[in-house]
Amino acid sequence: MGQQGRRRDFSEFSAKLEKHIEKLPDYAVRAQEKLQKVQKYFPPADQAGGKPAPPSAPQRPRPNPLQRPPVRRPDMTTTLSSMANQVPAFAEARAKWTRWNEPAAKLERRKRRTSRAMTLWLLLTILCGVLTVAAGLGWMSATGAAMMPQAIMAFAGAVVFGTFSVRSGLKLRELKRTPIPAAPAGPPPLPPAGSAAREPMERLTECEASLSELLRQLSVPSSVGTTPVSGVSVEDARQTAVEAAAALRGLAARIQAIERGRNSAPAREQAALDAAVGKLREQLDDGLEGYRGLVAAAGHTVAASSDGLVTSKQALTDATDRLAGLAMALRELS
Repeated sequence: MGQQGRRRDFSEFSAKLEKHIEKLPDYAVRAQEKLQKVQKYFPPADQAGGKPAPPSAPQRPRPNPLQRPPVRRPDMTTTLSSMANQVPAFAEARAKWTRWNEPAAKLERRKRRTSRAMTLWLLLTILCGVLTVAAGLGWMSATGAAMMPQAIMAFAGAVVFGTFSVRSGLKLRELKRTPIPAAPAGPPPLPPAGSAAREPMERLTECEASLSELLRQLSVPSSVGTTPVSGVSVEDARQTAVEAAAALRGLAARIQAIERGRNSAPAREQAALDAAVGKLREQLDDGLEGYRGLVAAAGHTVAASSDGLVTSKQALTDATDRLAGLAMALRELS
């Protein structure tokens, strides 16, 4: 009896389950209708504020509240570099490494090594010469007889070490006549991250690299053997760009000096210093805009050089003249 009751209960449960499974499509339709009714009362974020979204605007997918937003991890190389710049020990070690790799320092080390080697070879040559004389005259023998084999070996050593001494002396003479090579001019250091001059100086560095490549393209002769622009125009543009960059960096240095003074000034004076920084930042942006104009003119000239157009070449000259005047004004300000 107990087993039959259990079987009956299981059959009834199976029948109820089958009924619910058959009604699943109806449940889905009802849930969809209820969802549409609810969406009427909760408009999407794009339509908030009473402005209906255009029909052609694509609907943004709603974020999943159960999904954790991706965490943006900082670049470890950038983080370590910034930490190294902030620690005095790392900064001092980097400065020492830079001085160690300078061409002048390498030349001095080569001179010292060559001088020490020449001194060693000279001492060995003198020692072998003394041994040659002592063995040939019998000073090293108890009976006073000449020791010719030893004298010959000592003489051979004196010849070998003397040859090394002469070669070291010639090499040292050549090194002393070698002019001290100039250290490669690296990019100037950028202002601190919180300075108002940081962003313009970063853009200036990028513009300098672009202009250098464009002017190099203009200096390369074509298959005919002629350059797209005369060398005088290219050199004028390059010299003007260097002067303008120096003037812009001088203006950035003034901004940094004012910012350092503002940090140490009393609170009532900081507003006036902030206004001065803002004015200098506007002048810095204007100067950078003129520099970018020269870069654009050089780019148009490179693009038009294959077609033989003259308008872009004239634009390079005009941009150079404008930048020269702007650089003169910036030098007067800085």
